Amino acid sequence: MANDSLMANAIRALAMDAVQQANSGHPGAPMGMADISVALWHRHLRHNPKNPHWADRDRFVLSNGHGSMLIYALLHLTGYDLPIGELKGFRQLHSKTPGHPEVGITPGVETTTGPLGQGLSNAVGMALAEKLLAAEFNRDGHAIVDHHTYVFMGDGCLMEGISHEACALAGAWKLNKLVAIYDDNGISIDGQVTPWYIDDVPLRFKAYGWNVIGPVDGHDVEAMDRAIADARKSAEKPTIIVAKTTIGKGSPNRANTAKAHGEPLGADEIALTRTALNWPHVPFELPQAVYDEWDMRAKGQVLEEEWEKKFAAYRAAFPDLAAEFQRRMKGELPKNFAQVANEAMLSAHSKAETVASRKASQLALEYFTAALPEMLGGSADLTGSNLTNTKSTPSLRFDQAGDVKRTEDGKIGRHINYGVREFGMAGIMNGVALHRGYIPYGGTFLTFSDYSRNAIRMAALMKTRVVHVFTHDSIGLGEDGPTHQSIEHAASLRLIPGLEVWRPCDTAETAVAWSAALRNQNKPTALLLSRQNLPYAPKGDLKAIERGAYVLAEPTEVGASRKAQAVIVATGSEVQLALKAQELLAQGGIAVRVVSMPSTSVFDRQDAAYKQQVLPANLPRIAVEAGVTDYWWKYGCSAVVGIDTFGESAPAAALFKHFGFTAENVADTVRAVLAK
Repeated sequence: MANDSLMANAIRALAMDAVQQANSGHPGAPMGMADISVALWHRHLRHNPKNPHWADRDRFVLSNGHGSMLIYALLHLTGYDLPIGELKGFRQLHSKTPGHPEVGITPGVETTTGPLGQGLSNAVGMALAEKLLAAEFNRDGHAIVDHHTYVFMGDGCLMEGISHEACALAGAWKLNKLVAIYDDNGISIDGQVTPWYIDDVPLRFKAYGWNVIGPVDGHDVEAMDRAIADARKSAEKPTIIVAKTTIGKGSPNRANTAKAHGEPLGADEIALTRTALNWPHVPFELPQAVYDEWDMRAKGQVLEEEWEKKFAAYRAAFPDLAAEFQRRMKGELPKNFAQVANEAMLSAHSKAETVASRKASQLALEYFTAALPEMLGGSADLTGSNLTNTKSTPSLRFDQAGDVKRTEDGKIGRHINYGVREFGMAGIMNGVALHRGYIPYGGTFLTFSDYSRNAIRMAALMKTRVVHVFTHDSIGLGEDGPTHQSIEHAASLRLIPGLEVWRPCDTAETAVAWSAALRNQNKPTALLLSRQNLPYAPKGDLKAIERGAYVLAEPTEVGASRKAQAVIVATGSEVQLALKAQELLAQGGIAVRVVSMPSTSVFDRQDAAYKQQVLPANLPRIAVEAGVTDYWWKYGCSAVVGIDTFGESAPAAALFKHFGFTAENVADTVRAVLAK
């Protein structure tokens, strides 16, 4: 239809003009996917530009985020608060149109994409959240959760291994409201992909348990419309639509070339493209007819108002469920959360158990998962090692029809077996958190945080509340050897801006760490936990733990004086070494203070007075941690007892002795510092 062509060409014009003005960007994908966008955004997508956060809106993810001008054009045209001036400022400082889409920056953008494949994994998480919320809250005649998740993706997304991890899980979970549209244009930065990408994508997705539609002509709006309509009918499978397109569609000399992928078309080629598209308008000028066709504000408002009426009826019939749904979609914690957190901490303190901090985590989780039905746990095939399961979180399972199975008391499962898919797990958790309604947490060994690191970084960038439970946090895991022993990982994670990292020394610190993680609505958290048992460290002011570091033990009596001559700073399993070293030093007349620093990131935000109180400037500091030493020099340490090599395969006790993690060596290090 003529209007379809006009609407698609408006996207093409905006994309090529914005990239040209910025002299940077990727015009090819938006120009190639313009017709697909008309089919989805104009005919199927349920959204309201006046309220980008409407709870039951369809979610849209541009996984091939380099084509960001596609989503910016769509948001502008359909009526979001993204005026043409923002498109003119594409990729410029402080604009709402950054190089890749960023959630929280641009109204209507659901997730930050760019690292290929992660948007797709986020979409899987969003679709999972929708399915679980529907199972939990919908009642007969009251379907208040009923929306689709759509994702655009390209060859690069499917080449990245995370796509395999996430899409295999989407098939296993039967996420029938997930619709992925594959921009099959055969071009990447290096040119035609056929020499290095020969995957049979339809067969691959059939093997995952997906519904496959296509290939479809991605420039035939009517054909794409029918394909999307068919995808929406899927009852028990996610759907991929394979859309054959021409990258840079409309450009006479750049279409179907790598040059259309990642560089401006150039003034001369843009002039030729305008002629080819019969687009006589100057850059960033659109006829009113285009805006009239694309405008979604009135229709979107009606869609939301219709849902509000449904929700009002739901609230009248199920007031408690309605209130709970609203609380969870807002990301608010239950009113009794502070009480629950306090009980978990006091229980840990009073019992003073000697357990591994991974077990301490499970003990805390028993309190929190019982009180917070929004907690959605899991593990990358290490449940028995990570201990992320609790009595309140039965395993999540689906029946043959694709419905969520329920326990005898009618509850849905809240513990996910992700399989050996650390990166996919992390990306999916980001999507669950972005969707809202659940607080996702997932476990694996700390050394495998390398697999999921970029998704952890993206969580910090997006300010999402996800919790990574990393166990086996040091050489203390023993015989598995250096492949599994974390050396640089704690320091590496602490370097990620916005990521809260906790390495607790006992049950009380672990309970506080979990409480802090759950309270952090706008930050992800990494908990670094031990495999080996750790004795409880007696302490006075439990609230001080919340400040990231605190004085755990002042000097024991040394003659007539208790004035500290040095400070030992330790984390996790090494706190016990610091306490034992304190005793040894006291026997020789040396008084030291022991500071436990479970969270450097939290401590670093404290005011100068508190930092001075904990770490007096006039006292030498000795840090003790079973990890790389470099990180600790920032605290003005005179010495660091650490490990700057990879580990060895041996029992944990032998390894600690071999690498100098003994009370005697810590004491000797303090003596050496004081002797200088």
